[in-house]
Amino acid sequence: MVPAPRRHAARRDTRPVRLALVAFGVTLTASPTTANAGAPTHPAVRQEVSATRHNAGAPTHPAVRQEVSATRQAAAATGLDDPAKKEIAMQLISSAENSSLNWKAQYTYIEDVGDGCGYTAGVIGFCSGTGDMLDLVELYTQRKPGNVLAKYLPALREVNGTDSHDGLDPNFAEDWATAASDPAFKQAQNDERDRVYFNPAVGRGKADGIGTLGQFAYYDAIVMHGDGDDSASFGSIRKRALARAKPPSQGGNEVTYLNAFLDARVWAMRQQEAHSDTSRVDTAQRVFLEKGNLDLDPPLDWKVYGDSYHIG
Repeated sequence: MVPAPRRHAARRDTRPVRLALVAFGVTLTASPTTANAGAPTHPAVRQEVSATRHNAGAPTHPAVRQEVSATRQAAAATGLDDPAKKEIAMQLISSAENSSLNWKAQYTYIEDVGDGCGYTAGVIGFCSGTGDMLDLVELYTQRKPGNVLAKYLPALREVNGTDSHDGLDPNFAEDWATAASDPAFKQAQNDERDRVYFNPAVGRGKADGIGTLGQFAYYDAIVMHGDGDDSASFGSIRKRALARAKPPSQGGNEVTYLNAFLDARVWAMRQQEAHSDTSRVDTAQRVFLEKGNLDLDPPLDWKVYGDSYHIG
């Protein structure tokens, strides 16, 4: 089995997103740990606080609120954010990233694959050199002060933007695996994956009028390339596609637009040696598109790096 190429450092830069949100100014009153002293409150935590304040004083019975919340979520989940389709998305990503459909086994994953990103770890490949691993550990620490990874926050801030392990070795990988047995850390991984990659991809896809398959194509592109401003970023890929075809939101044909997007994606992948194998598009997403499976309905059969996968 050919190991899945990991993502390149140029693919993403999550730090500006987090820092930009600081402008909203919502903070927690709980005292931070020493390692996290002075750090701005993580966006996910601010959202939790905001939701709590927004609902303060509401007399509605908890059971009623839960039903209303579930109804709203079901109404909003009309694409890749439908729970069943999201599970398929996680398996598709895992087949390309980890050569396995068992994405939930990846919480403990950590290694340096020599791609310039430092350590790559977790369910979506958080990297010590690209900022998203730092964001993750900050979130985990704000939710659970004194956790086994909190002591690495100063080092993670120092190595951000590099492939250095300074301040992390020799025990960081072992401590990551320990943290991954904590449900709170698993939830933090899920939440950061959604905030940084999944939700923006689905939101942009819905705005462009594309269905579940198209939203997945956006998600896979953001995971690999990030939503930066370089020529191989998701934003640039989308602009290249828009130059060739209109999305449904602009009156275009969905299949025509998605073919243009996948063509642009393949071009971007071939600009980076680590991503020169384009099978995650050619023998997976393109196969679904050619079959007209715009809703990403199972059964699904595809190949990545020569390995065959099936979802029934």
